[in-house]
Amino acid sequence: MLGKMQDWDLLVTNVIDHAAREAPTREIVTHWADGSETRTDWTGIRRDALKMAQALEALGIKKGDRVASLAMNHARHLVSWYGVAGMGGVLHTINPRLFEDQLEYIANHAEDRVLLYDAAFQPIVDKMRSKWTSIEHYICYDPPEGSDALGFEEWIGAQDGDYHWATIDERDPCMLCYTSGTTGNPKGVLYEHRSTVLHALAAIQPAAFAFDASSVMLPVVPMFHAASWGLPFAGAMAGIKFVFSAVNEPAVLCDLMERENVTDSAGVPTVWLATFQYCDANDRPLPKLRAATIGGSAAPKFMIRRLMEAGIRVQHAWGMTETSPLGTVGGPTWDWDQLTLDQKVDKAAMQGRPVFGVELRTVDLDDPSKVLPRDGEASGALQIRGPWVIRRYFKADEDALTPDGWFDTGDVAILHPDGTMQITDRTKDVIKSGGEWISSVELENAAVGHPAVAEAAAIGMMHPKWDERPVLFVVKQEGKEVTAEEVINFLSDKVAKWWLPDAVEFVDDIPHTATGKISKKDLRDRFADYRLEG
Repeated sequence: MLGKMQDWDLLVTNVIDHAAREAPTREIVTHWADGSETRTDWTGIRRDALKMAQALEALGIKKGDRVASLAMNHARHLVSWYGVAGMGGVLHTINPRLFEDQLEYIANHAEDRVLLYDAAFQPIVDKMRSKWTSIEHYICYDPPEGSDALGFEEWIGAQDGDYHWATIDERDPCMLCYTSGTTGNPKGVLYEHRSTVLHALAAIQPAAFAFDASSVMLPVVPMFHAASWGLPFAGAMAGIKFVFSAVNEPAVLCDLMERENVTDSAGVPTVWLATFQYCDANDRPLPKLRAATIGGSAAPKFMIRRLMEAGIRVQHAWGMTETSPLGTVGGPTWDWDQLTLDQKVDKAAMQGRPVFGVELRTVDLDDPSKVLPRDGEASGALQIRGPWVIRRYFKADEDALTPDGWFDTGDVAILHPDGTMQITDRTKDVIKSGGEWISSVELENAAVGHPAVAEAAAIGMMHPKWDERPVLFVVKQEGKEVTAEEVINFLSDKVAKWWLPDAVEFVDDIPHTATGKISKKDLRDRFADYRLEG
């Protein structure tokens, strides 16, 4: 033997140990639902996580058992991420926006034994309690005065914190997240300690979130959604300051960003739309951020431009529950300083480049055995592989991969020669007209650039000659008027002529999934009897 390196399992417990040791006094701020605020630090998070691990064992929870949370973003929820993993358990973050049948299914399918929840979700707990057959213990993170619920602080306060993290293998599971279940029952994705640590290492690099000791992150993406994009682990690894808010009201978020000197934020496009509206109505500038990361769905160009003009670095992040979720991030390219603002907006409107650890490819929509070139033109089904990408769903009998080991994302994308990935649609939403593909996403993003359009959704409708043609459903901005002809004229120089919708229909609302994405399935169901004339 010529030599050898030390061995060290990649464990979530190592991450919190590092944060408490190297950034012990870096603050964790929480704005609670009742308007109060609390402050702790990484030392406090680790101390409370040790107590929580003790408290779970005192309840009889064992290694591999699932502990559920039904909660927004706050320090006690963060403690749970480390406390559950630290005693060998699996934290199952439940999305409170799911429908009742989905809430019933995932908690019972996961066989959760404990539920930790916010007081704001007490009505959900009361309604679902008789339907959740495996949950034995209910603990409230923030019980109101006079409540008979067991409070989190009281519960862990009974322990002394004299605890050593459980003996854990790096391939043991630590978290469980379920997909939103747009078709069929939600599917569970089981994250491992190893995959989680590798994902966090990728997330902090300059090509992704670019965290350093000065970073102050206010994540608007909820901690129950796709592991909050891995931010609670990446932030601990970099020792950053976190500012959490249990409510997502623009006034609260803008105030926190200003008072706490927030440098970074992350959320879906609707968060920024709401911020724009609030700032405009109150004649105040946008928050002075270094970076805004946008994921969940594509941000329209007008949004990207406005954030950039405010001096904010804008980057798309693409991924899904099955990818932990980080897949690509749209940080500045090597030639960024040489680009015009228009060119920067165009580049930032794409979904970015893969971080080290994942690989992407596209295959022909009609012939999946045909791998497409990375030429910036060919559009196909997007597939991914890597050490934090799903292999098999929780309790499934078979792997969820192609025969040659790739996971099919369900997205349609173009891969550019410089590595940039551009999502053009979902495979089930792409519109095929006369043998050619039309991107519903690009059509929608172009439409919302009109000042009178608040939201738009495009779906393919049966056509006697062209198989399918796009119909655009539009919600008008409050107090503004626009005609179908004006919308089509607005689009005429922004998309190919044959992409222009055959009809524009104005609606009061567009249905959304539990994660806030446009639900094309529900929209199709709503307009199942709609017919286009030839």
